[in-house]
Amino acid sequence: MKKRMAYLPSTTYALRTLGAQIALARRELGWTAADLAERLGVTPNLVSRIEGGAGSCSVGTVLEAAVLCQIPLFETGPNDVRAMAALAERQQLRLALLPSRTRHKSVKISNDF
Repeated sequence: MKKRMAYLPSTTYALRTLGAQIALARRELGWTAADLAERLGVTPNLVSRIEGGAGSCSVGTVLEAAVLCQIPLFETGPNDVRAMAALAERQQLRLALLPSRTRHKSVKISNDF
């Protein structure tokens, strides 16, 4: 049996919020869960789990559902590919400034009292 992950409360609320936004947008578009599932290439059951805020759904599938339902992500327009590309580029540039590895500093304890 697969072990369930216990998410932080803020993560759970974020999943529920995004799921509710997807459900609302899908209904405003006049789509059924089966319609969205077909566009995503998944089952209607998975769409139901996404809309319910299940944490076990693939991040890519959840984001694809949000984009298909025209939900703005990361403070960009719903289908603003240029803004998303620019944001991704800025984040990659920021990452390039940081070390590629993080090491824990070893602390020498002097026991010479």
